[in-house]
Amino acid sequence: MADTRIPAGEATAAWQWEVSRDTGEVHALLCACDAHQAASSGTPAPARRLETTEHRVRSGSVHLLRHGGRPAGMFTLTWDPPFAADEGAFPPAERPLYLSRLAVAPEWLTGGSLVGLRCLRRAIETAARAGGDALRSEANPDLSATRALLDILGFVQHGPTLSDGQGRRRVHLHKSLRPASPGSGGED
Repeated sequence: MADTRIPAGEATAAWQWEVSRDTGEVHALLCACDAHQAASSGTPAPARRLETTEHRVRSGSVHLLRHGGRPAGMFTLTWDPPFAADEGAFPPAERPLYLSRLAVAPEWLTGGSLVGLRCLRRAIETAARAGGDALRSEANPDLSATRALLDILGFVQHGPTLSDGQGRRRVHLHKSLRPASPGSGGED
């Protein structure tokens, strides 16, 4: 079993947000998180394509949280839906943004870490500052801790739980936003 403790000396390391420019680093973090979550939940990991990661990184859509210089968490925020969903299944929105590829480094997924919460709060704040009136996402309902966190933060499921027939399930979630006023803070 891998050692998942935070290395000594990193407990006080600095946290820093950035828009990622490193496809390999982002894809490795995403795949490591997927593998950890799949092993923990007993569900299949999603199929990830390096080309999609590269496109998201090039478009400036990947927000990366570093701790002591190492990737700790990430999410992707786009105006275009990264998943297929009937728009009629969601409540009306004029400017929805789409949250996808939420990932936390496996060493931060144990022991009550708040990295996932930090990522979701940052996504909500960034979407509001960008003028979005809704944040939509697709999530695996079998990842109970992630789903509970999304529920607590105001994401509501719309439509049924869907399955791809290979054991991978997903739900579509929506959170209404009030855009932030210009110049408002929001750093976490």
